[in-house]
Amino acid sequence: MIELDEFDLHHYQVTAVDHIMENSKCGLFLDMGLGKTVATLTAINRLIFEEVEVEKVLVIGTKRVAESVWKQEARKWAHLRDLKISIVAGTPAERVAALKVPAHIYTIGRDNVQWLCAHYGGSRLPFDMEVIDESSSFKNHKSQRFKALRLVYFPRAVILTGTPAPNSLIDLWPQMYLLDKGERLGKTISAYRRNFFKPGQMNGHIVYNYRLRENSDEEIYEAIEDICISMKSEDYLDLQEAVENNILIEMPPKLAAEYKDFEREKVLELFTADEPITVASAAALNNKLLQFANGAVYDEDKEYHVVHDLKLDVLEELMEAANGKPVLLAYTYKSDALRIEKRLKKYKPRRLKTDEDILDWNAGKIQLLIMHPASGGHGLNLQDGGNIIIWFGQTWSLELLEQLNARLDRQGQAEQVVINKLILKGTMDMQVIARQESKADGQNALMEAVKAARDRAFKHLKNIA
Repeated sequence: MIELDEFDLHHYQVTAVDHIMENSKCGLFLDMGLGKTVATLTAINRLIFEEVEVEKVLVIGTKRVAESVWKQEARKWAHLRDLKISIVAGTPAERVAALKVPAHIYTIGRDNVQWLCAHYGGSRLPFDMEVIDESSSFKNHKSQRFKALRLVYFPRAVILTGTPAPNSLIDLWPQMYLLDKGERLGKTISAYRRNFFKPGQMNGHIVYNYRLRENSDEEIYEAIEDICISMKSEDYLDLQEAVENNILIEMPPKLAAEYKDFEREKVLELFTADEPITVASAAALNNKLLQFANGAVYDEDKEYHVVHDLKLDVLEELMEAANGKPVLLAYTYKSDALRIEKRLKKYKPRRLKTDEDILDWNAGKIQLLIMHPASGGHGLNLQDGGNIIIWFGQTWSLELLEQLNARLDRQGQAEQVVINKLILKGTMDMQVIARQESKADGQNALMEAVKAARDRAFKHLKNIA
């Protein structure tokens, strides 16, 4: 992996860094994939080592973001190598131990915020900077995580999100309150509603929703514009080049061991030590290993068995982070699609089958469109419906990869296309991604990957004999 340095930051990321440096309380509203994390890490790095203004930073995010994303991102950049990050996760005892580790950044899942505040006695947290990654998860002013955090004061605070209020500007007040304690939008949700909204649907004295008063949206934006910046991809980026995000997912040790056992088992079913590898046998082993990476493996009766939900967990987080923006999702196996439809039913996923699906997607009526790469190749124009692609499973075929991406990344696309690939570390996914990046011959790369798996299996047998 090529190590990046601060000079490799895009100009819009530099703008984000400067915004954090210049404002002790600020919001960055950047679309998915545009580098909120590295921009914030760069600002933290400067505040700690150059300005000597900050010592300990608390980062709050989803479970996956807190436990892997921030540390992974810091490792990619040379200028961030001195930042020490402690992941506050696990059992209460493990979390307490992580808080005692000398570090610059402490990352914690949003579901543990209430525990953290209670651990330190309420409002006296030993951090001089707070970062809330995906602050829209604090949009509910009645949630326990918001109630716990609203009592805490941080000298510096940053909220990061794509769209802070995808459904209604009502959602903005709790997030802004965590920044400025009500200075800009009011000390209470009632005051905020009274100043900018009027009751919508009512039943007697019960108000079910609120509607903006005339011009109130402009007044709200003006009230927060001194500390919040919103970066639209079309304003900041070269639309000729898509943004690619390889999302590495860690396996727990037990699952990693199960994968190794599974790989050896399938190798021994298909090969002898000296048997030549054929295209058919290589494809059979590859499919089994990629099925495991995606989370469900088929048996001889063509029934699938779930082995983990790691990719589904990450996919659910990405859908939340998309904040209502449409997502085109590529799947590999029928089991993928079935599990995705069940897990993400609240997003009303639809499989691409008919011309009506295409029309509805381009009209913005579908939030999650699921398609198999082989069925979505040449000729489909989907660029009007969205700009986010997620690859749930990975493909050896560069043609399928490029053709599906080109459904959105093509002339007429108004926004930067963001391509996310879910990659389970330590599995065949890694070999597929290496092949995509090197653009090596697909069949040769597959055969080499399978040969390596076979060699590992028989070496293991030899060692235990």
